[in-house]
Amino acid sequence: MQSQNPLIADLVKLANGAAGTFAGMTREARESARERVREAVGGMDFVSREEFDAVKAMAAKAREEADDLKARVAALEAKLKS
Repeated sequence: MQSQNPLIADLVKLANGAAGTFAGMTREARESARERVREAVGGMDFVSREEFDAVKAMAAKAREEADDLKARVAALEAKLKS
């Protein structure tokens, strides 16, 4: 049932237009925020998981080699003392 009052019809049109405008502004704000986050994160130096795992494996291997060398040095020092 439509109202015959043109004032009410105009108010309804105005409310519908405002709702559409608000929805558009919300979408634009969301897109703008996403773009800003992408730019901020894109400028940072993050490493990939593969790179991290490779460096972690290299560090573990270096630690093992250092422990082995420490044990060898201790054994040689013990030989020299005896």
